[in-house]
This record gives sequence, structure tokens and C-alpha cells, in this order.
Amino acid sequence: MQDHHSCGCGHDHAHHHEGETNKYLDTLKFYNTDLNDLEVQEAVRKIIAEKVLENDTPEVKKFLFGSIELTTLSCTDSDTSVMAFTEKVNEFDATFPDLPHVATICVYPCFASVVKDTLEVEGVEIACVSGSFPSSQALIEVKVAETALAVKDGATEIDIVMPVGKFLDGNYEDLCDDIQEQKVACGDAAMKVILETGCLKTASNIKKASILSMYAGADYIKTSTGKEKISATPEAAYVMCQAIKEYYEKTGIQIGLKPAGGINTVMDAITYYTIVKEVLGEKWLTNKWFRLGTSRLANLLLSELKGEEVKFF
Repeated sequence: MQDHHSCGCGHDHAHHHEGETNKYLDTLKFYNTDLNDLEVQEAVRKIIAEKVLENDTPEVKKFLFGSIELTTLSCTDSDTSVMAFTEKVNEFDATFPDLPHVATICVYPCFASVVKDTLEVEGVEIACVSGSFPSSQALIEVKVAETALAVKDGATEIDIVMPVGKFLDGNYEDLCDDIQEQKVACGDAAMKVILETGCLKTASNIKKASILSMYAGADYIKTSTGKEKISATPEAAYVMCQAIKEYYEKTGIQIGLKPAGGINTVMDAITYYTIVKEVLGEKWLTNKWFRLGTSRLANLLLSELKGEEVKFF
């Protein structure tokens, strides 16, 4: 992943000087953040009405399967259950040789070493949620320690939660510092920043949160933890894609997208795929740059691809 130093505004993001808050407001001025929620809804409705059906194909479903972040974030997870969860990914290759493996296994940090020791499939990333998931309400020292320990134990990707309260307070400096310090703790591991879009309410807020997160070092932006009332929506993903596109045009830095939470049907997944295809284009349609945070979807996609109900995972 490239370093996030220049956003085209001539600032070096790694150093903080006087006029801090202005720095963040200045950065936001480079982007269109004055969005109309109804216009966003209409644009998404149009994409869904006109483009989704053409992507309802076995090829796209195969691709989507290979973009899944197979996730277990349960109070009842244990070494035993996470080991069994990982073994399923190992068995999958032999059982379905014609299908791609999932992109990632996503767990709590205390299970990173279990996944690492159990996983036999090449090319499956180990992601850990960190930084006091899902609330992000912890001292930065605790978040940094959790992130660093997850990476030490084998996590190749880290999913953190943007401090939503700081964002809603307009405290962009502390928000970006929080993200940036965790980015440093990630080392070589890719960092996904969860915006918790359901708590941000408006398209404008989602756009601003996307830009600030990318500016502070996100390698991916992700919609939701799945632990709040409102999870991923097509509208949120659309606004995030627009932010990623504008950021790429200004900096040349490609950022990935991860819709997560509330992806309940194959059609939901195809809808997100379609939005990425229409807004960002083919360059993002790889299992590196487009991920789906879900486990429910794995069996649903398998069932559609096999033409009968499959309960493998």
C-alpha cells in the first residue's frame, strides 16, 4: 500500500502544525461534500433499476464469493469454534475445486494466532477487528496495543472503527490522529476504517468521513460494524465510491471498499457490485479492492451457483 502523504493540497499528513483544524477543513474543500440525500437516493435507484440485472450471472456470483470476508464476531467465539471455522476454509478447496476461496477470514484479535496456525489455503487474508470494536470508545493507547498485538499474532489486515463521536463533534484533528496512530501500529497490514454509516445519517457526513479516513491513512473504507441498527446501504456505498473516485483522481492512491453488515441476499451483494462497477469501474472489481463483510452470503452464493441448497459454512 502506498503512503498517504499528499492529498494534492500540499500538506504533509505526517506532521501537525498550528492551524490544525483548518488543515482538515482545507482538505475537505477540495472535494464535493455538499450532497443532497434525495439526489443520492435517485442516482442509486436508477443504477439498481437499469444495471443490476445484467450482473446477475454465474461469473459475477463466483467473483463475489471470492470477495467474501468470512466473518465471525460473536460473544460465543472460542479457540475451538474459530479453529473449526478456519478448517471449513481449508476443506472448501477440496470440496469445490472449481470455485475461488474466500478473500479473508475476519475474527477478533484474540483469535488471530488460531486462524494463522490453522489456515492452510494460500492467499486468504487474516483480518482482525481492532481499536475497541465496535464502539471505538477506548483510550488510543489501548487501541494501538490491540492493533499491534493482532498484527504480531498474524493479522494481515486490520479493521478499525472511526471514532464516530469525534466526527459528529467536528473534532477532525483527534479523529485523524486516532486513525493515523492505528495505521502506524498496523505496520505492513492493510487498514480498513469502518465509518458506521448508519450513525452518520447524511450523504454529506458519509462523504466527509470517507475523505478524512482516507486522508488519515485508510487503505479501505468500510460501511458498518454490523452491530448498530442500520448497517450497509446502497446509498452509503454509492457515496463512499464517489469519495474513493475523487480521492484517486486527486492523489493517484487507490482505496478499497468493503460493504459490511446487513448483506442478507445474493441480490444485495450484486447491488453493491453494480454500484462499484458503475461509479469506480473495472479497476476496483478485484478481490483485493472490493470486499464483502458477511458470512451469511457464503452459503447463499454457493446454493445459487450449485442450483441446490448448500450449507457448507
